[in-house]
Formats: sequence, structure tokens, C-alpha cells
Amino acid sequence: MGKYFTNTFSYLNLHKSSSIKSEVVSQIIYGERFSIIKRKSKWYKVKIIEDGYTGFIKKRKFNHYFKPTHKVSVLKAKIYKFPSKKKKIYELTFGSKIRVQDKKLNFFKFEKGWINKNDLKPLNFKNKDIFKNIMMFKGVKYKWGGKSYKGLDCSALIQLFINYNNKKCPRDAKDQVLYFKNNINLASIKKNDILYWKGHVAVALSRKKLIHAYGPLKKTVVMNTVDTIRKINKTANLKLKKIKRIK
Repeated sequence: MGKYFTNTFSYLNLHKSSSIKSEVVSQIIYGERFSIIKRKSKWYKVKIIEDGYTGFIKKRKFNHYFKPTHKVSVLKAKIYKFPSKKKKIYELTFGSKIRVQDKKLNFFKFEKGWINKNDLKPLNFKNKDIFKNIMMFKGVKYKWGGKSYKGLDCSALIQLFINYNNKKCPRDAKDQVLYFKNNINLASIKKNDILYWKGHVAVALSRKKLIHAYGPLKKTVVMNTVDTIRKINKTANLKLKKIKRIK
């Protein structure tokens, strides 16, 4: 039971219980590791190694852990059957991790096919600006438990970019707000500060603007910071809890 496995599907839904009708609490994207805690009929109870999250996935054939070499740096990367932009067979979401096996022209080969090298960065790559390119998610559908270009929730948006930059980050907003220690007041807010409400989170794009996967609007949106604070207080009766700055 102690062995690690690697997800080699575009993403896997992580359910709260062993039923397809059960709530999706998170997703395991391509290249993330997990261990199997319990086997139950057509389901596995698993633990995601990257963030310790647990839940149930449908039973499938999974690869044992492989050490990745590169990660997807665009919103969605197209996977091709051949080293050319013909016959797309797959797509990977931002932050997915692969192990490159071969190179040809402008393409890298991995176990699922060929991917344009411009859609990848080496695994150890970091952006100085931790939320650089977060605007790629603007307009992406809000989806509770989601972690991909097909839909994601507010805390997944934060986790994806922090993980991409090789830092740890809990999955849920309630755990993130406790994990990050450096508190900032609203008057001092600047780009990349993280705003937390009970059960919600957003990232500052500047002193006046923020971006968040916002349930009431059903997508990821850019909004005025002060207006957002007022709106959430008025519509959900939630006051801003904390503002965090990641060093």
C-alpha cells in the first residue's frame, strides 16, 4: 500500500465517497502522485502526495511513480500522435508534469504522444512573479473541486500557480489561510497578495484589481478589489478575513 502511483490521465475526479454521484472535492492532474489507502470494489481511496488531500477515484490501471522532467506552462497543451501539428489526440492542463523520452524538431515525446516544446518548462523552472500568466485563466468556468482549464474553483487557482513554482500549498482556502503566515493590511496590498474570506480566496493583480474563480458569476473574473469586498459582504455576509503575502 505504500507505493506511489502517477496519474497518466488528463485529470481524475476525486470524489468525497465511492460513488459517481458523490461530490467532486478535487482533481488529480496529469503527473501528480498518489498512494492507494484502500481498495473498495470499483474504487480506490487515495491520498495525493503533493498536498495530502484524500478522496476516492474510480479503479483504473495506473502507472507506478515516474520522475517527471517538464511541466505544462500554458492553459492547455495539445498532444499529437506524431511530431507535427496533425492528429491531436489529447490535451493537458496547466501544471501537468511529464517525463520527456525523446525530441524531434520542435516537439518532445512522452508516453501519451508528442507535445510542442514551447508549451513546456523544465520541472525546476520558477517564475520570479509567482502568479505570472494567471490571466490565462480569465473566463475559465467556475467548477467546484476543479483544477483544470475545463473548470476550477477559487483555491485551486491559487494552488496551481504556487505548485507550478515548486512551492507547497494546501488545496482548500481554509487551510491556505493558516499555512501562509505573512499578514498584510488592505492599505498595504500590492500585486500577488492573496485575499481570504471564509471559504473563498482571490489574488491581487494590483492595488485596485483582483482575479478569482467566482461562483456567483460562474467563471474566473477580474474585479475591483474594494467593490469585491463590499459585494461579498453584502451578498454572502462574509467579511475579508486575511490578506497574505508569499515571500
